[in-house]
Amino acid sequence: MSEAPRAPDTRLRARDKTTRDGPCYAALDLGTNNCRLLIATPSAGGFRVVEAYSRIVRLGEGLSQTGRLSEAAMDRALAALAVSAEKVRRRRVVKLRAVATQACRSAENGEAFVERVARETGLNLQVITPHEEARLSVAGCLGLLDREAQAALVVDVGGGSTEMSWVDLSGPTQAADKTPPIKAWLSIPIGVVTLAERFPEGDVPTNQWFRAMVDAVKAEIGAFRRAEPLRPVFEADGAHLVGTSGAITSLAGLHLGLERYDRSRVDGIWMTRADCDRAADMLLALTPAERAQQPCIGPDRADLVLAGAAILQAVQELWPCSRVRVADRGLREGVLISLMSDKGGRRRRRRGPRRRRTGENTKAPA
Repeated sequence: MSEAPRAPDTRLRARDKTTRDGPCYAALDLGTNNCRLLIATPSAGGFRVVEAYSRIVRLGEGLSQTGRLSEAAMDRALAALAVSAEKVRRRRVVKLRAVATQACRSAENGEAFVERVARETGLNLQVITPHEEARLSVAGCLGLLDREAQAALVVDVGGGSTEMSWVDLSGPTQAADKTPPIKAWLSIPIGVVTLAERFPEGDVPTNQWFRAMVDAVKAEIGAFRRAEPLRPVFEADGAHLVGTSGAITSLAGLHLGLERYDRSRVDGIWMTRADCDRAADMLLALTPAERAQQPCIGPDRADLVLAGAAILQAVQELWPCSRVRVADRGLREGVLISLMSDKGGRRRRRRGPRRRRTGENTKAPA
C-alpha cells in the first residue's frame, strides 16, 4: 500500500498579534492531563495555524482515587485556561469551541468546576460525550488515513480515557464532510494518568509491571464485539492504526532519535509494530529520571509515557496491524474543521455589545 497524501500543513507559521488572512477560529481542549488551544484561519484545503498553546495541567490527578478534582489540579487548569482566554481575545477570534473530556465527565465536582471556569475566565466549557470525542478525533486525523487501506483504527489515548474508532475505508465517504464511516467506537475509562496511578512505578521499571498494565487494558477492550465484522480485514493486514496522543508522539520522537521534539518530523510518520515494541523496550531500560532527560519526553511525561506505550501495545495485541501512523493532531483539529465547515463554521457577523463570556458559538471580546 502506498502512503496516503499528507494532510494540509498546519504547523505554526506566524505568531504576530493579528492576521490579515481572514477570521480566526479557535479550538480549546481541556483533557485529564493537558490544556491545549489552537487558533487558525481557513485556507485552501484546510486551515493555517496562527497560534498554539499547550500546558500539562494534570486536572485528573488523584481523580481515580477520590472521584473529585483536587483544588491544586483545578488551580493549575484555571491558570492555563486564563492564558488561553487572553490569547483568544487578543486574536479577536470570531468563533470558539471549548471542550472538556473525561476528567470533567467523571468528577463529582466537574460541573461546579465548569461553572467556576466560566466565572473566572469567561470560557464556556462544553463537556462532550465519549462518542463526540471519538468522532472529532477521527475528523482531526482524516488527512492521515491511507485511502488504499480497507480500514483504520484511530486510537486517541488521553489522560483519563482512551477512545477507539474503527473506520471503514473500503467504500465512499460521507458526502457532508468527507469522513469515512465509523463502523464501531469504544471508550474505556483508562488513560495514561489513570493507568499510571493504578500501577505505581518503582525505582526501576520491570517487564512484569509493564505486562500488568497491558493486560489491564486488554481486559477493558477484549469484551467489545461491535467491531468484529472488520476482524477479517485486520487479520489480512488490510488495516492500519492511527495513534494520537502525547505518549505516542513521544514514542515516535524516541524512535527517530530526535535531539528535540519536532512536530514536522513526527506528525504523519509510519512506524511498524516492531518499531513500537523497540521504543517501548528502550523506555523500559531507562529509570524515571533517565526518561525525564529524554528531549521528546521531559519531566512532565516521564511517569506517563510507559502507560501510553502499554495502551498502544494492548490495542496492537488485540487488533494487530503491521503499520501505525503517528498523529500530532486529533481532537482540537477536529473541532476546528467542524467550526470552519459550511455547516458549522459560517457565521453571520453581528454588531452590538460584546459578550462577557467566550465559548461555543460566541465571539471573544477584544
